[in-house]
Amino acid sequence: MADIVDELKSVVGTGNVLTSESATYGYRKGFRFGDGKVEAVVIPSSLVELWRIAKLAVEAGRIILMQASNTGLTGGSTPDGNDYDRPIILISTRRLKGIQLLGEGKQVVCLPGADLYELEQMLAPLGREPHSVIGSSCIGASVLGGVSNNSGGALVQRGPAYTEMALYGQVDGEGRLHLVNHLGIRFQNEEVAESVLDALEHGRYSPDDVDWSGEQKAHDDDYVNRIRQVDEASPGRYNADPGRLFEASGNAGKLIVFAVRLDTFPAAQDTAVFYIGSNKTDTLEKVRRHLLTAFEELPIAGEYMHRDAFAIADKYGRDTVALIRFLGTKYLPLMFRMKAWVDSFARRISWLPDGLSDLLMQFGSRFLPSQVPARMMDYHRKYDHHLMLRVSGTLAQQVRPWLKSFFADDQGAEGAFFECTTQEGTLAFLHRFAAAGAANRYVAVHGKSTGGMMALDVALRRNDWEWLERLPPEVDDQLVLKLYYGHFLCHVMHQDYVVKPGVDPMDVEQRFMWPILDKRGARYPAEHNVGHLYHAPQSMADHYRSLDPCNCLNPGIGRQTKKKNWAAESV
Repeated sequence: MADIVDELKSVVGTGNVLTSESATYGYRKGFRFGDGKVEAVVIPSSLVELWRIAKLAVEAGRIILMQASNTGLTGGSTPDGNDYDRPIILISTRRLKGIQLLGEGKQVVCLPGADLYELEQMLAPLGREPHSVIGSSCIGASVLGGVSNNSGGALVQRGPAYTEMALYGQVDGEGRLHLVNHLGIRFQNEEVAESVLDALEHGRYSPDDVDWSGEQKAHDDDYVNRIRQVDEASPGRYNADPGRLFEASGNAGKLIVFAVRLDTFPAAQDTAVFYIGSNKTDTLEKVRRHLLTAFEELPIAGEYMHRDAFAIADKYGRDTVALIRFLGTKYLPLMFRMKAWVDSFARRISWLPDGLSDLLMQFGSRFLPSQVPARMMDYHRKYDHHLMLRVSGTLAQQVRPWLKSFFADDQGAEGAFFECTTQEGTLAFLHRFAAAGAANRYVAVHGKSTGGMMALDVALRRNDWEWLERLPPEVDDQLVLKLYYGHFLCHVMHQDYVVKPGVDPMDVEQRFMWPILDKRGARYPAEHNVGHLYHAPQSMADHYRSLDPCNCLNPGIGRQTKKKNWAAESV
């Protein structure tokens, strides 16, 4: 152990190689799921350092576990227990910042540590926006993490994170590390990996070196067509879609990705937000179908919350809303690291409770006023189902009169809507996003009266009128809480369940939830990757094997074997 640790320190410096349990805790412990031992956590400061670290680890026969922001929900970038057949070197890319504009910002090259906040801030003065915005379930996510996990998102016009242009390291079946340049940018000394990586990081290439032929896609350009097909008996997007697995896209840590190239998009001007409430699921489904089929332009976003999720988000997520409202997302990665440090400290003191950081934050939130605007709170009292629509100013001129007509008495639609002020619109979407962490907080605060939680993100059939789940009594009786929210126009739902004391959430999920979803024709997970929770379907498992024939990077992902060279697990 000492030999490789010393070698790693010689590359990145002693302070950037962590080995103690407390120092590595925030990297080993997943945002919601996953934990295990590592030999070391290494934090490089350049792409060349990343290459050298990876090369050392490969030559020493170590497992490499790549990690960006550690905001995943299925444990895909953390160890999964301690039953690996080789020691793990976890490489955190959070210091590898860097975003480069191509074609006056029409495309970008993002290095491993670039996050969506930084990308959004860089593009804003150019009147452009990234492929995704503030995450629905984890805030502060990295760009590469999204691409690597085929993450979805709230933006109806842009689809899941996807590109066919990337620069990455790949370990072959003989255990040798190679650099593969499919970025569409030419570099001098292409045969020398460190020369290419240093040139990329420092922008040493000219506009003439950039290929604009368009042969490789830089976003999922077919998504808008798929999502409009509301009568298809299949999901519009889901994580394991074979058509969205391409090299770095959906690699799930099976490659060492140094950079990706992505399209950007013109920023919508003069947007409007409409807030809809109803007690009938059919009403919202009629709205969804009309919005996707009747207008030439698609909405920007359409987010759903059930009344119960609304209430829990208000009580257990208001500090998240307030933090983003007043500070933005810039400081959230730092807040996550501080949270991990507090929890790591608490684990070492026997009389301190688990989830100390959540307990402290929830105590502080008691002194905050509700962040929910009055008109939204009024709808909460009246309606079970809430839909937030963000549209461009142009589309608003068509949607506004249609909604007025739709909710008129002669339309048979039960419910109402209002057009948000700028502040109401911002808070509506922040409130919806805060719902994702609210169940976690609830469990932390009520740990003694619950048995834990399970979180599902589900891609429903595009033609599914029965989109709201109805659980049988034998399942319902095991739950304390069930929360429904999601990307409604895409028919992607997030479903969080808190179980009663003594109930194993994973047992309930596997024995009951999965068969129910299978019967409904749903696909899961929809956008957070299989991680270590779900079985990878064959197409996804084949993708992993083709990228990583030695099973040296993130073994065990998709509940595949953790053994070297994909050896079968012993029975």
